[in-house]
Amino acid sequence: MNSAATVSTDDFFAKVATKSDSGALRGDYSKADSRYVVQQDWAAYTEEEHALWRKLYQRQLKLLPGRACEEFIEGLASLDAADGIPDFAKANIALGKATGWELVAVPGLIPEQAFFEHLANCRFPVSVWLRTPEEFDYIVEPDVFHDFFGHVPLLLNPIFAKHMQDYGKGGLKAMKLGGLDMLARLYWYTVEFGLIQSKDGLRIFGAGILSSGGEVEYCLTSDKPLRVAFNVERVLQTLYKIDSYQETYFVINSFQQLFDDTAPDFTPYYERIGKLEPLAANTLLPGESNIAP
Repeated sequence: MNSAATVSTDDFFAKVATKSDSGALRGDYSKADSRYVVQQDWAAYTEEEHALWRKLYQRQLKLLPGRACEEFIEGLASLDAADGIPDFAKANIALGKATGWELVAVPGLIPEQAFFEHLANCRFPVSVWLRTPEEFDYIVEPDVFHDFFGHVPLLLNPIFAKHMQDYGKGGLKAMKLGGLDMLARLYWYTVEFGLIQSKDGLRIFGAGILSSGGEVEYCLTSDKPLRVAFNVERVLQTLYKIDSYQETYFVINSFQQLFDDTAPDFTPYYERIGKLEPLAANTLLPGESNIAP
């Protein structure tokens, strides 16, 4: 599964084995247990790191009104994470009461099997390290800011949280069916870069956008990308960009739609779509409408 959340098992072990080489995984995996869980050690964060978190948080907070979906804004407010890098144990109290989820600290990217098992059991992996000031605007691997600020607020929403649990269960099944590449596209175009139609217009729910400085505005107002109504099979077939703003955004009508449309068994999808050529990221199919910004 080639997504921001995981790394393939083979690539993972190769990168960990060559941690000193360029391109190796960023985190320290030496203290991780068999599920790739570590202690957060919140007391070890420096004041400089907390100050950088506050700077990142305030920048993104100013971008949310009129752009982020209300469910995200409400969830973020409930987490009380503005003053510094959050203590996962405290966040878990709010998550447990709302949806039964909990955060687990991980060194960084983790293998697919471990990632799916965590999601299937209502555990969301959050990286423990924070980017450097030089990486303020762009970071290659997801850090604690991306994982917490971008993903955790919506885990307070029962429908979205249940979707994430089912996604984890689906991932474990997809590993046996050769469907990981397709399932990664679903995660990318929804959990990371999804848009939702609200009564006030298009809003963002994707973590990759909401934790980004520039794409928050671009995805809603630019006339360059396509904005296409969400369709499961269409998304499973569509390639995505990892090194630029997205060329296509998929739009759901509600989190209930996302939950309902992804509830069926994906086995027939994998069999059918696996025989087709993937669609380029900038494809607009006949009969599809490009939703105006």
